[in-house]
Amino acid sequence: MAELQVLPVARGDGIGPEIMDASLHIIMEAGAALDLKYIEIGERGYLSGNTSGISDETWDVIRENKTFYKAPITTPQGGGFKSLNVTVRKSLSLYANVRPAVGYHPFIPIKHPGMDVVVIRENEEDLYGGIEHQQTPEVVQCLKLISRPGCERIVRYAFEYARAYDRKKVTCMTKDNIMKLTDGLFRKVFEEIAPEYPEIESEHWIIDIGTAKLADTPTAFDVVVTLNLYGDIISDMLGQLSGSVGLAPGANIGDDYAMFEAIHGSAPRHAGKGIVNPSGLLLAGVMMLVHLGQQSVAERIHNAWLRTIEDRVWTYDLVRKAKGEGVTEFTEVGTKGFAEAVVARLGQMPEHLKAVSYSESMGGMPRPKLSNVRDAKMELDGVDVFIGEGKLSADELGEKLTNVAKPEFRLVMITNRGQKVYPGGFPETFCTDHWRSRFQVPLGAATPTHEDIRKLLERIEVAGLEWIKIENLYLMDGEAVYSLGQGQ
Repeated sequence: MAELQVLPVARGDGIGPEIMDASLHIIMEAGAALDLKYIEIGERGYLSGNTSGISDETWDVIRENKTFYKAPITTPQGGGFKSLNVTVRKSLSLYANVRPAVGYHPFIPIKHPGMDVVVIRENEEDLYGGIEHQQTPEVVQCLKLISRPGCERIVRYAFEYARAYDRKKVTCMTKDNIMKLTDGLFRKVFEEIAPEYPEIESEHWIIDIGTAKLADTPTAFDVVVTLNLYGDIISDMLGQLSGSVGLAPGANIGDDYAMFEAIHGSAPRHAGKGIVNPSGLLLAGVMMLVHLGQQSVAERIHNAWLRTIEDRVWTYDLVRKAKGEGVTEFTEVGTKGFAEAVVARLGQMPEHLKAVSYSESMGGMPRPKLSNVRDAKMELDGVDVFIGEGKLSADELGEKLTNVAKPEFRLVMITNRGQKVYPGGFPETFCTDHWRSRFQVPLGAATPTHEDIRKLLERIEVAGLEWIKIENLYLMDGEAVYSLGQGQ
């Protein structure tokens, strides 16, 4: 008998305990070599005083055992409570969020028979850093942070996943036509890494039309790798297209730790009714068993689940969808009934749907190699000073800032919400009270210094203007690494 692996388990909130108990019943009946260790996270953790919903003792258990299994949790509204999912992902560096979306037509009626897409979403960066500020009475800011190591880790993971699971194509989705530096870096890294995997087709789509194509023709895609926000949206969309978000599992993978969960929430309105579909959490458990090296148990469960779906033993969410499509032959069961139906089919194979097989290569992925760019030469090239001003026009502000720029700098432009409004702006452009003023040295002058910037800020203050923040402008290895204004 295989050595037992200690598995921290969080039963969660709302419907969490019901679907976790059902999933664990199947997993243990299938012969998983697991020693379950229950941990408390979520709503009770929040209300006991932990703003992240997790205690120090629970952290110790998770860190000791590396992998844990989590049911959905509820984050209380207000009170400064932070998302536990985001906290865990970032604290343990679970940089890869893996979400398969599979069609089970004709047993679960869907519009796209044959869809089988895996979204691999960057899990730590992007707008999910949650760095936001109110900058003026009219304008708030959210910082979008993208790093080269973050891009390299997730892109390489996507190609390694495709190789391990015999996938044929990896599609990158970004909005690099607009966000040329942030999304542009993601695409650049993708195009650097793709040639290292010549057996795997690679392509890039702009996220808006790519999402439309995914919704219209998901069968044209195989593995999709993308940034955090985009991946969150398209994976939920694909989960719904596959028949029910309740079917969709999620894995959060890092180099050393992993967390497995369903992608849906805790649905407190359904708690205690015993009707919810445990499939998303169960299939996340299948992914977990593969990660832990228990591939044979994972196969046994997954194929029994497929056979249950084929036999039309369904929970209410699938029944409702089937009725909408005119299906009349099915057996409706609750959460426990569904679990018992899967257990009864352990050892059976699907007759119509494709049976699954998991090889040893589908376990842990190799640790990604990263480029070292920290030695790149960064040279100051100017400064963007953000001004809060609600009374002056663009031209009036431009005249003031032109005067205070001298002697170290010249005012190059002013933008409002990214649109150039001075010099030569359009009177039709709507402006808020938030202005970006770009200062660079006169042509042929010496490289600016931080002391020059401090003197500039002092002159701005003396002129009666409120500077909100600054962003230094740099050349990296001689190349400008800052965006131009729209219309510049």
